[in-house]
Formats: sequence, structure tokens, C-alpha cells
Amino acid sequence: MEKYLLSLLVVVGGVVYFLFGYLYNRSDVLALFGCYTILFIVSYFLISKYKENTKLLVALGIIFRLVFLFAIPNLSQDFYRFIWDGKLLLEGFNVYLFTPASFIDAGQYPIAQAQVLYDGMGPLSAGNHTNYPPINQLCFLVASWFFCDSILGSVVVMRLMVILADMGIVWFGIKLLKELNIATYRMFYYFLNPFIIIELTGNLHFEAVMLFFLVLSLYLIQKNRWQLAACMLAFSVSIKLLPLIFLPLFYKKLGLKNWVLFCVIVLGVVVVTFAPFFSMEFVHHYTDTVALWFRKFEFNASVYYILRSIGYAFSGYNEIAIIGKVLSVSVLLFVLVSATLKRNVRTIGLMHTMLFVMAFYFFTTTTVHPWYLATPLVLSVFTNYKFTVVWSFTIFLSYFSYSTTIYQENTWLLLVEYSAVYAVFFYEVYRENVNNKKTYLTS
Repeated sequence: MEKYLLSLLVVVGGVVYFLFGYLYNRSDVLALFGCYTILFIVSYFLISKYKENTKLLVALGIIFRLVFLFAIPNLSQDFYRFIWDGKLLLEGFNVYLFTPASFIDAGQYPIAQAQVLYDGMGPLSAGNHTNYPPINQLCFLVASWFFCDSILGSVVVMRLMVILADMGIVWFGIKLLKELNIATYRMFYYFLNPFIIIELTGNLHFEAVMLFFLVLSLYLIQKNRWQLAACMLAFSVSIKLLPLIFLPLFYKKLGLKNWVLFCVIVLGVVVVTFAPFFSMEFVHHYTDTVALWFRKFEFNASVYYILRSIGYAFSGYNEIAIIGKVLSVSVLLFVLVSATLKRNVRTIGLMHTMLFVMAFYFFTTTTVHPWYLATPLVLSVFTNYKFTVVWSFTIFLSYFSYSTTIYQENTWLLLVEYSAVYAVFFYEVYRENVNNKKTYLTS
């Protein structure tokens, strides 16, 4: 009976992932959400029934990812910009100095398939300078070098990079779980999570590569090889800037002297990766592009949307420029206060703090695209918190914004998404506090 159950779960999972990759697009939201729900049920049974069989679960995670290998991403347009940047680098351009629109509007086509890529990425991406850091750009360059005239070929190369990165996360994640005496099956809350498989492998988001270097860095920290850990963290930052937020949190773990050296190594390596592109024009464009996330872009937010509504009531217009700055300062203060916590001395305590920093950041930021959630999800694997798993399911409701040609978020769906997340989050915080008090009283 168990053999038939496994076969059924694998077949159902494989077929539904195939539908995601090759049949539906993001306007088919009802069908997609139904399939997404089925995949979560499949993953739940696979992990609960076979959690002691690590090799089986790893193999299934790889197989499900390979289903997407030859699929053109249909839930995200970002890969068109990845390929554009890679091709532009191949032609010798500094990708940080030009927007795609600056070429096309001037009637210039500097790369093969320029018009196709320009149309595919959409006007928002085409009108802004790239914000992807240098090692991420290197990935785009490699994909374009292998297949300079084939969009699908470049997609396959990038997808293999993401799959290999996820395999690396599992490898070092399990080793770290063993070091911390935590059940290794917890790693599959990440590796077999349909959200991760679809958003990273399917939609080609490079959070997987960023998280590989982050998890490797944390493993090296646990092994007391903090100099090498600093280099790995720098590589993570040079994929996505987000891990910079963690730098202050290593203070208690390393002590003042080593922490200062750790920061110098991280920032130094990051600067070296940016050096080939450096100019004052680059600094201007890059800082302006990053700032857009705090003063212009907004999507799937929670606390920010509440503050925005209050701002509308008082001023009659969107106060994002002010609210974005205030929330950014609040995140910075939260990080600095969190850096002083005694529990950060231990690696497991440090990862708890990192998870809470990520939660605070995404609860208050103006923009929460689904794939952003990969970072708090992988950190939660090393804790007892599961609100990120719940969020990885409910965040798919944000795709209902694309169900019509007129992009519009649904307030009721936002309420459903965040009500579930906040309910589980505060319950788990309460439960942990109760357990800590019991431990204190009995010790």
C-alpha cells in the first residue's frame, strides 16, 4: 500500500508541476491556485511519510525541479531582463549605465533578439537601470555566452544554476542541522516546498544562489571558520543585496575585534566585485534604482498599506516617500537592537534573530514579491517556527492581482493572506515565550 501511495504522490506531483511549467500562465489564477494547493498536500504527505528517507526526498526534489527544465517561465517576466543584461555584458557594455528603453527608443538594437527581450521584460523593467549585483550578472553572462542566440537555451543554463544552488543548500543545510542537533527532515520544508520549486526553479529567481552562499556562510560560522564565512556572505550579497541586513547580527557571535574584521572582509569583497563597473554615473544610477523599492514600488504589503491608508485620510495622496523612509529607519533600529541579544552568541540563536529580522522587514516593507519569502523560509528551517511555511502558501494569493489585464490588488485576499500569517506568527511567539518560562522555572 505504501509503495502505491508513493507512486501516486510522485505522479500527481510531476503532472501538476508540468501543468505549472508548460500549460498555465499567471492569468489562470484559479487553476494555478488549485494546482498549488494540490502540490502542498503532496509535499506534506511526502515529508510526513518519508521524512527518514533523506535520499528519496532529495531525489524527488530534484526530479520535480527537472520537470521545469525546458519551460519558459510563465509567472514572471524577470528572466527577459536577465538575458538582456547577460547579452549586453557580452557586447562589452557596462550594464549599470543603460536602460533597455534608452537603446530601443533611440532605434538601437545592441544585442541579438533585443526587441523580443525588450517586449518580454515589460515597461517597468525596461525603463529602469538594472539592480542585480555583479555575481548575479556573471550568471546572466554565462547563460548568454552558452546560448547567445537562444532565449530557451539561456533559460535552461540559468535553471541548472538554480537547481545546483538548491542542491547545495540541502547539502550544507543538512550538515548544519546535524551540527545543531536538529532533525534533518526539516530541510525539506524548503527543498520540497512547492513555493520554492515554482518561484526559484520555475520562475528563475536567483534567491537560490544567494541562499546557497548564505547557508554555506552560516555553516562555516558554526565551524568557527569566520574568515571564509565572510567571503561566502559577500558572495551572497553580490547576488542579492538583502543579506547586508544581517551584518550587525554577527557582533555577539564573533566579538568586537573579529566582527569588525568580518565586516571589513564582507564589504571589501563586495566592493571588489563591483569594481569593474565603478564610475560616479554607476553610483548615481544604482543608488537611485535601489531607492525605488522604498519610495516608489509597492506590492503585497501589510503594515505599509495600513499606514498608506492613514496617510491618504490626512493628506489625500500617497505618502510613500515619507512612509518608506520611516519604515526603513524602523528596520534599521530593529536590526541594531537585535544585534545586542545574548542569544546571538550561539549559531542557533543567531538564526532565530535573523528570522525575526527578516519577518520584521517583510512585515513593514512596501514590496513583497512572492520569491522574496525564500530567505525567511530557509532560516525558519533551523528554528521551531512554521509561520513562513504558512506564508509560502498564502502568498500565492498575490498572483490574483494578475487575473485581469488591469493590474489591481484585492484587499480581501491581502487580508486573508496576512491574517493567517500573523495569527500563526503571534501564536508561535507566544508558545515560545511560554516554553522558555517553563524551562526557566524548572532549571
